[in-house]
Amino acid sequence: MSTVRIGLANVEFPATPDESIRLAEDAIAQASTAGADIICFPECFVPGYRGMGKQVAPPDAEFLERAWSVTAKAAAKGDIAVVLGTERIVNDGLRISVLVINRDGTIAGFQDKVQLDPGEEEDIYSPASERRVFHTGALTFGIAICHEGFRYPETVRWAVQQGAQLVFHPHFDETEPGAYQPSTYADPANTFHEKAALCRAAENTCFFATVNCASRGSRTTSAIVRPDGTLLSYQPYGKRGVLIADLDLTHATGLLARRHKPI
Repeated sequence: MSTVRIGLANVEFPATPDESIRLAEDAIAQASTAGADIICFPECFVPGYRGMGKQVAPPDAEFLERAWSVTAKAAAKGDIAVVLGTERIVNDGLRISVLVINRDGTIAGFQDKVQLDPGEEEDIYSPASERRVFHTGALTFGIAICHEGFRYPETVRWAVQQGAQLVFHPHFDETEPGAYQPSTYADPANTFHEKAALCRAAENTCFFATVNCASRGSRTTSAIVRPDGTLLSYQPYGKRGVLIADLDLTHATGLLARRHKPI
């Protein structure tokens, strides 16, 4: 089967770590009811992204284990794979990470953030050094976290060269005072970020699915871009919900990614 139905959890930033678990369970159930094969959450959704003025409880390994266990049970109940933006503690350092859960609730593994934002992220998180791709059914996918996908094209290209038809792009962005507030995707008056999403798909002939929290006035929203760089669908700005779309994987040939040779 060459068609995969995906969901993007465009839900509000959790007020507490425990709320992040509840919101994740609700979104998984909603996507499952809609027949999605896989759902992706924003960056560090569990327990919540640290920085940008957000107050999040201190890192807690016990909480994370509980959150991942609850999410895995929700995945198994809904028969849906989950790409969960989270964090994890590795060698006493805190990493931005994504946990991938199989449809039966087993753990497929983690993709940690390799390219940290040179701003306050470096004061909070530690970088990783390895990348991998994941599989669910006919779908092979990679993960590029936030500005890895916005600013570093090679993060997406690497995954496609390893066979990924789709690259998920969990990120987190909220409005800044005086910032332009878009109403249409990739508005020329907006920042470069959404236009970069179109480029990542077109330059690699892959699907690109970017997911953000629902936030009034945010400069970016959740969206899915076709392998030719055209927009398949996007979530209205600030509107809570799970964006659902069907992807025909035969269109994701990876041609341009495979033809790329390092300079």
